[in-house]
Amino acid sequence: MSLIVADAVDYKGYPADKSKTGGWVPAALILGIEIVERLSTMGIAVNLVTYLGGTMHLPSTTSANIVTDFMGTSFLLCLLGGFLADSFLGRYNTIAIFTIIQTLGTGTLALATKLPNLRPPPCSPHHASCKQANGFQMGILYLALYLIALGTGGLKSSVSGFGTDQFDEKDEKEKSQMAYFFNRFFFFISIGTLTAVTVLVYIQDEVSRSLAYGICSISMLIAILIFFSGTRRYRYKKSSRSPIVQIFQVIAAAIRKRNLNMPYNLDMLYEDTPETSRIAHTDQFRCLDKAAIVAEGDLDLRNKFSSSAPNPWKLCSVTRVEEVKMMAKLLPIWATTIVFWTIYAQIITFSVEQASTMERSVGSFKIPAGSLTVFFVAAILITLTVNDRLIMPLWKKWKGKPGFSSLQRISIGLVLSTIGMVAAALVETKRLSVAKSVGLSTQTLPMSVFFLVPQFFLVGSGEAFIYTGQLDFFITQSPKGMKTMSTGLFLTTLSLGFFLSSFLVSVVKKVTGTNGGEGWLADHINYGRLDCFYGLLAVLGFINLLVYLICAVWYKPQQKPKPAAKQIETAVFNGTAQENC
Repeated sequence: MSLIVADAVDYKGYPADKSKTGGWVPAALILGIEIVERLSTMGIAVNLVTYLGGTMHLPSTTSANIVTDFMGTSFLLCLLGGFLADSFLGRYNTIAIFTIIQTLGTGTLALATKLPNLRPPPCSPHHASCKQANGFQMGILYLALYLIALGTGGLKSSVSGFGTDQFDEKDEKEKSQMAYFFNRFFFFISIGTLTAVTVLVYIQDEVSRSLAYGICSISMLIAILIFFSGTRRYRYKKSSRSPIVQIFQVIAAAIRKRNLNMPYNLDMLYEDTPETSRIAHTDQFRCLDKAAIVAEGDLDLRNKFSSSAPNPWKLCSVTRVEEVKMMAKLLPIWATTIVFWTIYAQIITFSVEQASTMERSVGSFKIPAGSLTVFFVAAILITLTVNDRLIMPLWKKWKGKPGFSSLQRISIGLVLSTIGMVAAALVETKRLSVAKSVGLSTQTLPMSVFFLVPQFFLVGSGEAFIYTGQLDFFITQSPKGMKTMSTGLFLTTLSLGFFLSSFLVSVVKKVTGTNGGEGWLADHINYGRLDCFYGLLAVLGFINLLVYLICAVWYKPQQKPKPAAKQIETAVFNGTAQENC
């Protein structure tokens, strides 16, 4: 019996045997899907703005918004993937289905960039303006991009959860392996990103863009086959109910009983969850506690028809209420991390445009503008390594804790990103002064592209802290049956950050582009004031940091229930209990 995982089954539906299922090998096969997903998504996103401007002949602000909308939709759809995985498909099927969809998307994009009829003609040196892509050409491009977005959103919310399913939390050895999996998860997907911004971007610019996207499609096919090869070795966990439905049930029951008074003894609240799985009552969001008040008639229906549980739309257990509270407590932290991803969006859009106007030659080699994000990824890898090998051991000696908490990591990420925008504003001020001195129409300014390294490095280092902090926070602080949905909720911060970026770009362009001028965000950045836009983001980042710190202080982690706690259970509910309520 010690070899059986209590809450997992094998591919045949039998209790999972530790000696035959789970562990590092299946987790590594799952991790391969995420590495290739990063390779594809980032290989497209970091260099898409140059394709939209240089080949499709779109204005810079339009190009930037297309990229941020694409990325935003990708991460927003993680909620859909999480809901389907938790409620219907399971994580394995969700990953398989949406990986195939993403493969179709990258294949369509390879065709869209290969066929001449799907892009406008090159600019003629005899004409002042270039012909923009028509509706049909943009439609095919959008079809490819949003197939990729759908695939990314569907699989991304399930990969980390399915990976952790391969480890038994009740086994100390496997629990430590799961912690190692978390620590290495972001490191390995950063390797995928690094490959994307170096090898793939170089192939796009110097060989063939369609070839690069074809490589993404083939890589994903190989990853699917590798993923399927581990089917017999995986451990599968199923959720017993839809988390969305549970949330609405608790809210509906609380609203129905909003006029009832809380019992003087909280032990009188309804509880039918096995003691080992119970969650202790908390004082936050006490309005939801009314869903667990036993009102007259709540238990009659169950007794009459010998049902195993009362109507969950009228009466919910304390544990179910606390699970909804746990999700509600995540929301302030969730909301205050959105601005970081708005700042991040500038690194793969306007910062790449900055690089395209600067001197990028190193000897005879010319660095592709999109490959400047290699410094961003290098910052992530360096930060993760230093944190793992230096900061965590020192912190453990000093504080007795194995590194920064998830909330501390998030705060560090917010600080670094805000400083990164200050650095970006200063560098852009310098770049604009150089442009004015040599002529705004100069194609390549006599200013080294390496001036952009600080902003890439600071925001990249910030992402290393905030991404791992968010992933840890949203998985460990969410209820067991809602972890995939919670991961999807975390990934929507990326989505809303990209959408907020698109919104800010549109508003700033409209507000500052009056009186016949092009404003801060001109069609060509040499004629705008991108430094002011970066300054605005730095101010927003600072204000957001202050709000986050307040929310972090307010947040209280869920406590384990006391073993001696005695709450009313199904079998002991009687007239006396109802009278007390």
